[in-house]
Amino acid sequence: MSTTPASKPFPKKFLWGASTAAHQVEGGNHNQWSVWELENAKSLATQSEYHYHDLESWSRIKKEATSPQNYISGDASDHYVQYEKDFDILTKLNMNAFRFSVEWSRIEPQEGAWNAEAIEHYKHYVQALKQREIEPIVTLFHFTLPVWFSELGGFEKKKNIHYFTRFAEKIISELGVSVRYIITINEPEVYAHESYLAGNWPPMRQSKKTMITVLNNLAIAHKQAAKVIHTLNRRYKVSVAKNSCYFYAGDDALLSRKTADIMQYGQDDYFLKKVAKHCDFLGVNYYFSNRVYGYRVHNPDIDMSDLGWDLSPANIQQVLERLHDKYELPIIITENGLADATDEHRKWWLTHTIIAMQRAMAYGVKLEGYLHWSLLDNFEWDKGKWPRFGLIAVDYATQKRSARPSAIWLSKTLKKLRGI
Repeated sequence: MSTTPASKPFPKKFLWGASTAAHQVEGGNHNQWSVWELENAKSLATQSEYHYHDLESWSRIKKEATSPQNYISGDASDHYVQYEKDFDILTKLNMNAFRFSVEWSRIEPQEGAWNAEAIEHYKHYVQALKQREIEPIVTLFHFTLPVWFSELGGFEKKKNIHYFTRFAEKIISELGVSVRYIITINEPEVYAHESYLAGNWPPMRQSKKTMITVLNNLAIAHKQAAKVIHTLNRRYKVSVAKNSCYFYAGDDALLSRKTADIMQYGQDDYFLKKVAKHCDFLGVNYYFSNRVYGYRVHNPDIDMSDLGWDLSPANIQQVLERLHDKYELPIIITENGLADATDEHRKWWLTHTIIAMQRAMAYGVKLEGYLHWSLLDNFEWDKGKWPRFGLIAVDYATQKRSARPSAIWLSKTLKKLRGI
């Protein structure tokens, strides 16, 4: 793999932007997650010290993390109301792309009953992006489900997949050619693992068999949705957003190298081999790497995020080059970022990420875009509101937005990189 910096500039049409997900920023949603939050907020708050007391950030986050209110999304970042203001921020940041998700529970709150008002909202939403010359990248499933679909068993049952493909066909038909890039499923292995093996997310199951069933059904769901979407218009570019953690051996021992390979296969290839032929590009989410000694992960942990994740931004180069070699598809980085409330590491992270992207492109990777996670501080699932991923800080009490220093730096950098 390449190790030298690239002199080649980014293409003129390169997508520079940020990502969000509906439930994490919109506010006012009613789905399987919002129901679960209300049922589990107190226990999550009570357990927080046990789970997070060893984080370097604990003294700073303790007040929020031990409050039940932290675990209830509520108004979140009020993006459903304030999206036009947030899109103006994208323009100020010199971005030309934005990834968001359409909340299925808004579009089809009851089985077979389409909500015309919600559909119109997302049509206006997309047009507001287009008016600002920002490329919309829409996600159809980002961990949240209508309550009725969840009660039917969700993606645990193969027979339920047709409900998802019906939703995909409906919303893409409504949005029309205003969108080109479509992500069907976000981080399938994360959803399956957290919901059906670790038991951290709804429906809090702990069954390896069910986890694998859900993962396989999500692959089928992608393939069926992609087929339906391409039937509507062959110009749509469809993919999944696949979380890719880079596994590497910490020494030359055969066991370390073989274990890293096996872990990498489980992380990426088990799922991607099922869907790659049904993708027009690869959506890649990258947050951290894992260093393997023997049969265990033991990371350097020199620089760490507020969530305790090892920060290795440069390793995205290895992720991109490996996926390029294996699947030979164009790639868009659909998520990449860190929880960093004090903005201590974000500029450093972005700098090393951009350099790694240049090196990967010099190697031959067909990289078409970079979307930072996240535009705004967001509701981070079972962690609640204390992890701060936003380029833009959100005061949840007032919903005031303010640009972090790293966002101002990125804005200036993008102006140079885009030649504007």
